[in-house]
Amino acid sequence: MASVKKKLWENNGTFKSNDGIRTASLNFEKGQRTIRQHKGNGFKGKTKTHHQSLDDSLEGELRAFLIDEGALHTYDDLTKVNPVTPTTVLKCLQARYKEKVFYTQAGCTLVALNPFQPIPHLYTLDVMREYHCASHPQEFKPHIFIAAEEAYRNVQGQVEPTNQSLVVSGESGAGKTWTSRCLMKYYAIVAASSSSPKCQDTVERIEKRVLDSNPIMEAFGNACTLRNNNSSRFGKYIQLQLNRSQLLVGASVQTYLLEKTRVAFQAANERNFHIFYQMMKGGTLEQRRDWRMPCDQWFTWLPIADKTVEEDCFEETTDAMTHLGISKGKQGHIFQILAGLLHLGNVSFCPPTNESQPCDLQEKSKESLQNTADLLQIPEELLLSGLRLRALKAGKQSVLLKPCSLAECSVRRDCLAKVIYAHVFDWLVAFINNSICADTSSWCNFIGILDVYGFECFALNNLEQLCINYANEKLQQHFVAHYMKAQQEEYVSEGLEWSFVRYQDNQCCLDLIEGSPTCVFSLLNEECRLNRASDAKQFKARLEKELSDNACMSWDKFSMQPHFTVSHYAGKVCYQIEGMMEKNKDPVPLELIHMLQKSQDSLLQGLFAQHNIEMNSGRGHGKVVTVVSKFKNSLESLMKILHSTTPHYTRCIKPNPDCRPLTFQKEEVIVQLEACGIVETINISAAGFPIRIPYPSFLQRYGLILNSRMWIQSINVNGPEADKDVLSPMVADVLNLVLQSQSLDPSNASETEPCSSLVHCGKTKVFLTHHMLELLEKRRDRVRSQRALCIQCCWRRYWHRKREAQRRALIRIQAAVRAWLIRREILLWHKAATFIQKTWRKWRTAMEVLAETELDDAVDVMEAPVYDPTVRERGSVQLSTCQEPVMLQAWPLGLALASAPNITVAVIATGFQKTLSLIACLKLSFTSLDYRVETNQFEQGVASIRALPQESIKLHLQRSPLLYADICPGKKGDVVTGFNQILLENI
Repeated sequence: MASVKKKLWENNGTFKSNDGIRTASLNFEKGQRTIRQHKGNGFKGKTKTHHQSLDDSLEGELRAFLIDEGALHTYDDLTKVNPVTPTTVLKCLQARYKEKVFYTQAGCTLVALNPFQPIPHLYTLDVMREYHCASHPQEFKPHIFIAAEEAYRNVQGQVEPTNQSLVVSGESGAGKTWTSRCLMKYYAIVAASSSSPKCQDTVERIEKRVLDSNPIMEAFGNACTLRNNNSSRFGKYIQLQLNRSQLLVGASVQTYLLEKTRVAFQAANERNFHIFYQMMKGGTLEQRRDWRMPCDQWFTWLPIADKTVEEDCFEETTDAMTHLGISKGKQGHIFQILAGLLHLGNVSFCPPTNESQPCDLQEKSKESLQNTADLLQIPEELLLSGLRLRALKAGKQSVLLKPCSLAECSVRRDCLAKVIYAHVFDWLVAFINNSICADTSSWCNFIGILDVYGFECFALNNLEQLCINYANEKLQQHFVAHYMKAQQEEYVSEGLEWSFVRYQDNQCCLDLIEGSPTCVFSLLNEECRLNRASDAKQFKARLEKELSDNACMSWDKFSMQPHFTVSHYAGKVCYQIEGMMEKNKDPVPLELIHMLQKSQDSLLQGLFAQHNIEMNSGRGHGKVVTVVSKFKNSLESLMKILHSTTPHYTRCIKPNPDCRPLTFQKEEVIVQLEACGIVETINISAAGFPIRIPYPSFLQRYGLILNSRMWIQSINVNGPEADKDVLSPMVADVLNLVLQSQSLDPSNASETEPCSSLVHCGKTKVFLTHHMLELLEKRRDRVRSQRALCIQCCWRRYWHRKREAQRRALIRIQAAVRAWLIRREILLWHKAATFIQKTWRKWRTAMEVLAETELDDAVDVMEAPVYDPTVRERGSVQLSTCQEPVMLQAWPLGLALASAPNITVAVIATGFQKTLSLIACLKLSFTSLDYRVETNQFEQGVASIRALPQESIKLHLQRSPLLYADICPGKKGDVVTGFNQILLENI
């Protein structure tokens, strides 16, 4: 299991809790069973020891657990199962599989059951985005996307971002290839988001190329076997390269041990590689004509050609090759070479009549030989000579050609096909890497996806199965060493009281295969380096002599065929020795290499232009590189990469051997569970402390709970390598504070080392359960919320004071600006008023002068005399009856109403007389119950006082202001304006 410090920071401190679920640690020593139960609330339960057999002790609990089968499918994590036995685990998986739930968590491992039918809704883009955008994806139901997202977030870790590896293991047909395909698609989607359009185009292009590499690799490297329709016949480790922003910038593919023997040999009811069937079923008529492959053509190396599988899609493969940049011309060369290999398989020989002559070519094979030569662009005579004659070197320069036997001719034919196909496959891998691999400077981390062949055991097993099972043994050892063994050893080194859980360690099997000084591989390589014919019986005898003391090696004494049996972690496999040495040598005759180098096909010639002839010549026994040596070296480099990364395990389980949809066979599943150690993994995860945090990292994350600066000073002064004596008391204070706040009973706690069923302080690390981690996270979140609230209050206060000061400053500035503006405006007003007053005084003076000039003869009277008592009595007088002009008090300018026969003026007082004169002058309509004015001036205007009532009225004015008395610029008619307004203001 990964370091908890990384897991804490890289998962943002979120883990799935096991509230209310009991966990148990089992001790199988001396037939005893010790159960240490503790619930999610942290209270320690009673400890019981039963001195009885395991079956009797578990029988009651099994019945109690399995009685409620309707709720078994709700167990998302198998660590919640109590008791943890193969039976309970199997029952839970069966119940979940019945409910169409195919993913289950088993401690640090994800168990995936193959449904053998498409489940589209599980892998949609919406589901991917949902898991990617979730703040706590662990709270979701188990899914392969949770493991993918956890690895992706671990790369973005705040403390130590490290490379990640997703190890997908399982038997052939368990769904490893499909799982790897889903992982690649997930990362291509979630690691391709970018705000820059240019960067988005680049990421989309890389994403397309990474996804397009998958169908090409499967077409050329997968085949239909007895156990799986899409079985990977090679191992691959895909590195998805990420830049500092965790965006996908490239990828690279490393391949391991291509099963090239499948080109020339297929077991019963098995098929060749997918690409040959794709060409047969998907090629156009024109392409088939170029390949010399008519519709009724039959090929020896294409068995079960009528069987159709989902992977027989030629168009998808060609489209992927086009998107990766393989031109149509290059594709034509590749398919032409593959067609030549199919025709080569139809070439067969018959024994010669004379032993000194080479084997004769069968009549029906002549056309196939001609087609092979034409497609490979090799002269027919040269091809026939290379298949029938082998070169013998005599001296330094002389070369002799010796006829090959019938068996040797078939071997050379198969060898030619295998070496050509292997080079084509390697060329494709190299082209894919050149197309999708990014520069070293542009990426800093990677996420690796390992998809290797599963454990295999057939009726006849040879070198290929030995190498495949050896790779699975190495992966199993990596899992055991990384999680089970390392965890229990760490408990001991840290001083934990731990009841050990037995687990299956396969180191004995690995010592048998690759150990030193003597092992199967070393004896096999030594046998191949000897300059003698291979002898299976002699090699078996040597194995018995050298390795008989190894418990994992055995023999069947009654078998007539030389063989040896190896007890792998997944079961015993019997390997046939016959032909194993020849496959390990994998010799390529010199004349065949020279022949291929002379081909007119540019691609085929380029594939073998740099071929190292010396490595395959057989000269110098120490220089021979065998198949197992190359495979072991490449596998060791892979294991170095895995050890340098944080692994995430996914165990694919095959529910039934016949690949039938939604069919669960207990016998098939239980064998796989026991083989991969799932039950032991669950026991250790449930009973132990899966979370381990070094003291500095613990205080760095949870030290703020103390509300003290001592831990900050300690971390800053001592750094990550602080003394335990300094850090341990602070760690203990943190744990005690959390335990006391949760009303837990730290019964085993001392002053420096609180120890309970939830937590234990080791020498350098703190060991926690998931529940204790959740309590710490909750307390940390609460403290952070309180401090965040305090910071917010301080910030709001500061912000409010700052805004208030800014507001006051703005008010002062605004007041000053407004005062300045008003002063400036008032000054302008004062200046204008002064100018108006000055102009008005000048104009008024001029008007007064004009009025005095016009009214030079007028005399103001203070009161109008009454000439007749009748006027005094009646209050009215008829002007037309007066013999002399009637003098009336008028206003200062001397205006008077011209007399008329019909005028009637009612005079009551001096002030009112003045009002009537004004009304008459301004032509205002006047209606009253007491007074009425009717004068001809309403129609003829105002006359001078000089005009007599008996005569016509004339107005004599020179530049008089009276000309403008009725000028009104306003819109309202009842408003007195103009000069009359001036007069009114002076009344």
